Amino acid sequence: MKNNPRKVCNETTLTFLSRSANEGFARTVAACFAAQLDPTLDEVNDIRTAVSEAVTNCIVHAYPDRLGKITMRLRTFEDNSLEILVKDTGIGIEDVAQARTPLFTTGNEERSGMGFTIMESFMDGIRVRSTLGRGTTVVMNKRISRRLGGPV
Repeated sequence: MKNNPRKVCNETTLTFLSRSANEGFARTVAACFAAQLDPTLDEVNDIRTAVSEAVTNCIVHAYPDRLGKITMRLRTFEDNSLEILVKDTGIGIEDVAQARTPLFTTGNEERSGMGFTIMESFMDGIRVRSTLGRGTTVVMNKRISRRLGGPV
């Protein structure tokens, strides 16, 4: 995020193949990274669910007939918030607004078309950028509540 006035406290980036087995890996990494903000169990589950949806979208839609790379960047900020970027270099999304419509899918009949809707419901903010033939970037933000006795 350019010109971001918030101060980054910590960050990590990982890149993995678009294998379905890596969806659970990404979900676990995100939850472990977020733990430094002392989230509630509900907040951890929200993060895990949103990451699962974002990574699954890459696996199913970005690379429908081949393996590709998925990059996930996680950052914490001094305002006790978390930013999760999930990026692919796959086929891209023709119409992002349509793709964000509940029940819309370019997948098979097993896909619910609720990925972006789920991400939006579990995170405080979500941005999607996509270019056909170049890939998609999803940036999700979550403010973690400060608990009494938690880290400062």
